[in-house]
Amino acid sequence: MNSLEFETVHWIWDGILYPQLFGLGGIMIAAAIIGLSTGYFGGIGIPCSSPYHWPDLGILYKRRKRPVRVYMDGCFDLMHYGHANALRQAKSLGDVLVVGVVSDEEIVANKGPPVLSMEERLILVRGLKWVDEVIVNAPYDINEKFLNTLFNEYKIDYIIHGDDPCLLPDGTDAYGLAKRAGRYKQIKRTEGVSSTDIVGRILSPLRAADTDMSQNNVAIHQHHSNTEKLQAGKNLPIGPQLSHFLPTSRRIVQFSNGKGPEPGARVVYIDGAFDLFHAGHVEILRSARQLGDFLLVGIYSDQTVSERRGSHPIMHLHERSLSVLGCRYVDEVIIGAPWEVTKDMILSR
Repeated sequence: MNSLEFETVHWIWDGILYPQLFGLGGIMIAAAIIGLSTGYFGGIGIPCSSPYHWPDLGILYKRRKRPVRVYMDGCFDLMHYGHANALRQAKSLGDVLVVGVVSDEEIVANKGPPVLSMEERLILVRGLKWVDEVIVNAPYDINEKFLNTLFNEYKIDYIIHGDDPCLLPDGTDAYGLAKRAGRYKQIKRTEGVSSTDIVGRILSPLRAADTDMSQNNVAIHQHHSNTEKLQAGKNLPIGPQLSHFLPTSRRIVQFSNGKGPEPGARVVYIDGAFDLFHAGHVEILRSARQLGDFLLVGIYSDQTVSERRGSHPIMHLHERSLSVLGCRYVDEVIIGAPWEVTKDMILSR
């Protein structure tokens, strides 16, 4: 548990943190302290404003601690397990994680139009198990005004960002002020995934089909508008886009709750592909969780998805598993669940 000490000093009268006072004199001092605290000796001139705050009696006070509040912001467009892992790391640096979701207007001005709406992005962020509070329409640039708002209104202790650079259009560091204030902490970027990478995977079959059909002199125009929106001005390569994610047992453990159902708990099971984890997935998992005490989610293998859907999933099995595990409504997952629910699955808990 992380904590910061308050600057002010508070008395603790729970009978546990009193100093040990020995002998008759100690008993008399303790009695006097109790009397002062209950107002029996209110007429005695004590040089302080409150009977619970006596800084001159150094042996009798103890600093209280409060939770460390950390802040991390982002666009969180096309939410993926890399975003979830960043917020998981941010939460590990404090006790309360406050997440700022950048407004549509700020994203357009700094990066180009987002694929998902603000409402969808909020559902995804609020659906993560590590997120405690959300600031809607956060600015892309943490300027002095917003920095003061974070420190004074939201009581933020540290601002968190990944080790990848975040530059404004004028080339300045978006987190420069926080760094100079000494209230900045950095986490490691999750390798093997990015929103740009996912866009490339989505566009890959479309662009390949476009190339094939063009060679046969067939005019196609229907998918170009969606392609341009997803591409957002980026020159993405044509051809298959493969995932570079390397699954490890440690990462799965980091995302897992690590707990099974309690005796007598109502276990709810739901399965699916959960490809390109989106707001609709969060909502259906939330509804499923409300039906019982423990939510078990089956995630189809890549082969099952390909056979049933006729195309390979955009995200492979372990990527999809992490996205589902990061959802606050999910207790456990079956990685590579069968298409049909078997008796063994029902009996094994």
